[in-house]
Amino acid sequence: MGKKKENDTSNPYGEPAKYDPSFNGPIHNRSCTDIICCILFMAFILGYIVVGILAWLYGDPRQVVYPRNSTGVYCGFGANTGKPYAFYFDILKCISATNIMAAALNGFQCPTTQVCVASCPSSFGIVNVAALATANVQSTFNQTYCNPSINLTTTSLSAKDILAKELCPFYYVPSTPVLNRCLPSFGELNSIPSNFSLNGLSTNNTGNLIKNATSNLVSGMNLQDISMKIFADFALSWYWILIGLLIAMIVSLLFLILLRFTAKILIWLLIIGVLGVIAYGIWHCYWEYNNYNTQNLSINQLGFTTDFSAYLHVKETWLAFLIILAVLEGILLLLLIFLRNRIRIAIALIGEASKAISYIMSSLVYPLVTFVLLIICVAYWVITALYLATSGSPLYRIVALNTSDPGCYNISGNDTCDPTNFNTSSSSCQSVRCIFYKYNNEGLFQRNLFNLQIYNIIGFLWCMNFVIALGQCTIAGAFASYYWAFHKPADMPYFPVTASFMRALRYHVGSLAFGALILTIIQLIRVILEYLDHKLKGAANPCTRFLLCCLKCCFWCLEKFIKFLNRNAYIMIAIYGKNFCVSAKNAFSLLMRNILRVFVLDKVTDLLLFFGKLLVVGGVGVLAFFFFSGRIQLPNNVFQAGNLNYYWVPIITVIVGSYMISLGFFSVYSMCVDTLFLCFLEDLERNDGSAEKPYFMSKSLMKILNKKNKQPKEKK
Repeated sequence: MGKKKENDTSNPYGEPAKYDPSFNGPIHNRSCTDIICCILFMAFILGYIVVGILAWLYGDPRQVVYPRNSTGVYCGFGANTGKPYAFYFDILKCISATNIMAAALNGFQCPTTQVCVASCPSSFGIVNVAALATANVQSTFNQTYCNPSINLTTTSLSAKDILAKELCPFYYVPSTPVLNRCLPSFGELNSIPSNFSLNGLSTNNTGNLIKNATSNLVSGMNLQDISMKIFADFALSWYWILIGLLIAMIVSLLFLILLRFTAKILIWLLIIGVLGVIAYGIWHCYWEYNNYNTQNLSINQLGFTTDFSAYLHVKETWLAFLIILAVLEGILLLLLIFLRNRIRIAIALIGEASKAISYIMSSLVYPLVTFVLLIICVAYWVITALYLATSGSPLYRIVALNTSDPGCYNISGNDTCDPTNFNTSSSSCQSVRCIFYKYNNEGLFQRNLFNLQIYNIIGFLWCMNFVIALGQCTIAGAFASYYWAFHKPADMPYFPVTASFMRALRYHVGSLAFGALILTIIQLIRVILEYLDHKLKGAANPCTRFLLCCLKCCFWCLEKFIKFLNRNAYIMIAIYGKNFCVSAKNAFSLLMRNILRVFVLDKVTDLLLFFGKLLVVGGVGVLAFFFFSGRIQLPNNVFQAGNLNYYWVPIITVIVGSYMISLGFFSVYSMCVDTLFLCFLEDLERNDGSAEKPYFMSKSLMKILNKKNKQPKEKK
């Protein structure tokens, strides 16, 4: 008993794994794990589907995408077929609303008459007030922009009555369709005709009035103009963008394959390069220090200043930089000396990972499966959120457009109406209108829209984390089958990725959902903290701000730790088929028993993958820059960069696409390294190289550790 207690004290992270003669890789005879969480996850998914169905039944995204006229009928549909744009009689009343983006979900309805038109105005037009009493209505107004209820050729109303009832607009300006709404073209307002005047203002002041009122929409209109040019650039260069992304894929693949042969040289070059950069920094700091030392400039003479660049002109600053870099260089050199053997192990594992990928090339395709599943999750979340936001039928209120009219004093603005049968002639207020103000929030479904949106967010996070967990477990199982194959590749299964994927789906949905749920809860807390920080930004006192900052930092660190723990737990699940908690405990204990090896491998792998991403993204990005900027010309003018509106559009597309491609390839590589590392640690604890317990590791790893497998004795 005393000996056992002593062993427990000397091994706070558990005993090493024991030899199991029946173990030779991922266990096939396994059972379902974390069944309760599996049932909970399935029930949640069913509920998520029900929420989506309800949102689809009650919601109507057309309320956001398509505009309505004043009677609530969609433009471009039914009686308004061929008239997809909404034209506002007095656009100033719309744009002066508090927040145009907040009105987006309300269909951009505003307190002025709006009609559906086939095209937005392309010129200026205004009614001559001086000749209004004797004006001919057909020559005064444009039937195209008038309310369909009035026919200018047969109406008996005077021009004054038409304006009072807002049956035709008083003015219109050149407009651009933005989200199918006719909004003033900002550039056209610089050339306003001399007879165009609003509210008795001069031409210049009228232009400034419209400009000021539309200033909050300038970005939106410019965005639409830019978007059309960007679309044209994509149409012109999409073929070459695909070629650039293909080059990025080939470079990423070649980099991973070449690591099998060049990992050792490349990593040592990167390590020496880091030491060299720091050494240059030390020399540069000494040179700057010596330069300012001869000028007798000191920090005492400078004193305190908010111009921090001034501190770069005193010797003490460069002396501090020199000391910091020298200490960092010394620490790195000491780590390099004392951890050189562990660095060699990390290099060997990285090379072994490249070899494993060359045997399981299908693993490089699996990130596409993860990507497609993530796209489905994002699309379902966005569509559900949009349908929920537009749930409920539109409600309308009776509103007086001209509140100074004595006949409109009795209109409170709270009475509801139906725009399809609303009759303005029965009211003493000529400017009375039936105006949309919100969507119906009555009823059980509508009253719980906020709760359903929260459910939607939780479902989105949980599904995203589950898809990532499924991918990690699948890749881990495939590479574990490689490591534990004694004769590679003869002892490997024929379809390791497919077999691992089916095992994960058949037995471990509950465990993967459990790990994903833990991460989802932490991410949800972080979202809540960010929301509180945003809301309390102006009102919170310094103590509250400090507390929120500490909480955000703590939960950020916690999320990183849980991701690390989950990743290694999924590897253990893929190998041994245990539940999540046991797998997480075993993985954590195994890593803590080899903490120095974990640290070295993690940093060496990060350095290598960073260099790989830099090589792929930087190399392809530079090539794209020279090509799309016209510095590289193809024979026969196959592609002319001068035809592009913005040559940076395809360049940024290629860079972002290259990064996503390299991230997909290198995520497989990183998971492969982590899986082989855990298997390597298990191999060291389980086996001793004897004929009964041979090592499964490669000969290069055994050579670094001065170990070898003993050959079984031959029978005489």
